[in-house]
Amino acid sequence: MGQHQHLNKTAESASSEKKKTRRCNGFKMFLAALSFSYIARALGGIIMKMSITQIERRFDISSSLAGLIDGSFEIGNLLVIVFVSYFGSKLHRPKLIGIGCLIMGTGSILTALPHFFMGYYRYSKETHINPSENSTSSLSTCLINQILSFNRTSPEIVEKDCVKESGSHMWMYVFMGNMLRGIGETPIGPLGISYIDDFAKEGHSSLYVGSLNAIGMIGPVIGFILGSLFAKMYVDIGYVDLSTIRITPKDSRWVGAWWLGFLVSGLFSITSSIPFFFLPQNPNKPQKERKVSLSLHVLKTNDERSQTANLTNRGKKVTKNVTGFFQSLKSLLTNPLYVMFVLLTLLQISSFIGSFTYIFKYMEQQYGQSASQANFLLGVITIPTIATGMFLGGYIIKKFKLSLVGIAKFSLLTSIISFLFQLIYFPLICESKSVAGLTLTYDGNNSVASHIDVPLSYCNSECNCDESQWEPVCGNNGITYLSPCLAGCKSLSGIKKSTVFYNCSCVEVTGLQNRNYSAHLGECPRDDACTRKFYIYVAIQVINSLFSATGGTVCILLIVKIVQPELKALAMGFHSMVIRTLGGILAPIYFGALIDKTCMKWSTTSCGARGACRIYNSVFFGRVYLGLSTALRFSALVLYIVFIFVMKKKFQGKDTKASDNERKVMDEANLEFLNNGTIRITPKDSRWVGAWWLGFLVSGILSIISSIPFFFLLPNPNKPQKERKVSLFLHVLKTNDKRNQIANLTNRGKNITKNVTSFFQSLKSILTNPLYVIFVIFTLLHMSSYIASITYIIKIMEQQYGRSASETNFLLGKIYFYLFA
Repeated sequence: MGQHQHLNKTAESASSEKKKTRRCNGFKMFLAALSFSYIARALGGIIMKMSITQIERRFDISSSLAGLIDGSFEIGNLLVIVFVSYFGSKLHRPKLIGIGCLIMGTGSILTALPHFFMGYYRYSKETHINPSENSTSSLSTCLINQILSFNRTSPEIVEKDCVKESGSHMWMYVFMGNMLRGIGETPIGPLGISYIDDFAKEGHSSLYVGSLNAIGMIGPVIGFILGSLFAKMYVDIGYVDLSTIRITPKDSRWVGAWWLGFLVSGLFSITSSIPFFFLPQNPNKPQKERKVSLSLHVLKTNDERSQTANLTNRGKKVTKNVTGFFQSLKSLLTNPLYVMFVLLTLLQISSFIGSFTYIFKYMEQQYGQSASQANFLLGVITIPTIATGMFLGGYIIKKFKLSLVGIAKFSLLTSIISFLFQLIYFPLICESKSVAGLTLTYDGNNSVASHIDVPLSYCNSECNCDESQWEPVCGNNGITYLSPCLAGCKSLSGIKKSTVFYNCSCVEVTGLQNRNYSAHLGECPRDDACTRKFYIYVAIQVINSLFSATGGTVCILLIVKIVQPELKALAMGFHSMVIRTLGGILAPIYFGALIDKTCMKWSTTSCGARGACRIYNSVFFGRVYLGLSTALRFSALVLYIVFIFVMKKKFQGKDTKASDNERKVMDEANLEFLNNGTIRITPKDSRWVGAWWLGFLVSGILSIISSIPFFFLLPNPNKPQKERKVSLFLHVLKTNDKRNQIANLTNRGKNITKNVTSFFQSLKSILTNPLYVIFVIFTLLHMSSYIASITYIIKIMEQQYGRSASETNFLLGKIYFYLFA
């Protein structure tokens, strides 16, 4: 017996160890798969951020429109985030995450497709020539015969180029692909973190979340390295002879192979989706139990009665879920701490999203760095720092076991330090480049008050130059000229990128002693002082990123802690929705719109429309870019201080004691009612509750009774009864014929389409009527005041004048009866 018992105990301990191992392995597999999805998500996001300037140039669009394209990711996310967060936690979370990764990869591939359907990129007006020809032969110098030959471009070619360039509207496919990527990314964050919080050991979730975010930083590192490599490649690599391309990666017209990054990230996202389809919904549930429950479910669903019962129960569950969703949402929006935290993180993240979207453009325009150099520096230096900060934040919280208020204080401290380093960026703004015709007169001797319509100088007034052309050359006086013609250059030598122009009359006027009046192709580089500022900027960027990221993990933990446990997923989903709507969508747009205001030279499309910006005023660009980001962060800090003050006040126990006292009072009242069987309060007591439900029953019965006569009324009272019977008989005969049935269905479909189209046309006509819009706003304000007043007038009369609800209702009814009568 003893030996049998020993064997049984050994078997039980072995089986329990197997179960623990299985549970542990299931959760570890989920963590591994989620880590890959985090890498894929971050890779796709960073590829878009790096490519936004390239997309802006490739499709010849403004920064604000490029910001809208970047924000389309958040639009797609917004469409499903709340519902995925709420209903997703009740479904198979790993499979939903897998489907999301699959959709995300498809969106990335769709984003790259326009490249394969568009024509070759034309970085200059003269590039309509054959790529195999010497492209420098088309450069316009100060020779009238060449200018005339250039201006004699046939109208057919111009019209053809204009029609071809209308393909730039294919940016809409980039917009839709990025939106699809946003839809696919939705379940990864909320469902992944809620899954970890549900099945991780107590106190380990913060470490897992911090580790996930740190591992996710591998994606941006890979993205920055690939982006740096692809940015060096010409956009049409493999399609054109690269020896004919005369611009370099430092030229403001250069477009790298942006599409390659989206193809790589799309394939990686699709690959990362595969493991999720093989993971269990609950890692703590053994496989055998899942199979048994599945087989029982199949047996039940094969029974017709059980099928009917299941459908009924499902319908009830759907109704219950929808009702519970709105109740949970109301509970969140009435939580002052949650609302305040959403607002302050909105300001913080808007600052981050807006500045990060255009940081590559800022480094190019401010410090003269190419896109490839900017990508490499930010990826190799900044991203590992961010990963370290995220991991460090989670570790500090776990190590010191910070309370909820302690976590908030820690986040505030890191935000303040990061904000102080943000202020150091302002002295690092470089002076605007010396550009003849924009910041200087064409002779280079005097500065100009405005870059708009700078008059020609006597050194180039007879050259008959195209002032809208952007083919920059750098004179040996250190001044950049908009084109060789506007520099007054008479001759050239060399080919492609090494072209040198001579006898430049506008360079000559500056009074050089060596009389070597030449210029070479491309803009003049930044001076040494600006280069030194760039290295300081990179060093501060590293420190700033470290402190920003250290408090980054805290945001997620605070959301989870300040709401009820069952609302964690919904709280994170709603928070993401607000951030993505007002931060992710709007921030790139208004940052881009303000950056567009600092542009000094716009490109011109073949159709004569405004294209992308070629050069910005560096000083104004820096002030707008940094000033807007700093203003948003300062507002967030003020809200953060108020948030901590309210949190300390709430968690000191005052609110808890008050709620406990209220419960005791209610319990005592209920006990007295049950014991005595008598009511001790009167209708004038503030605790009195009347038979409110009787009113709804009476009104409901009256509404049902009033509906009965409508079922016996005629559709057309002016039509005789006899005609109606004949038309009804003919309609029955028609519907019995199959051909007439199909015709009727077709006509009904056409009528529905016509009605829907007419509805939107009518709606558009109404919304474009200024009188109607003004009247709607006026009545909205008027009715809002009336509805609010009538809603709470009974409460006011009770509290203000001590009247009971019964007396108030009677008096108001009497007054309104006489008034309306």
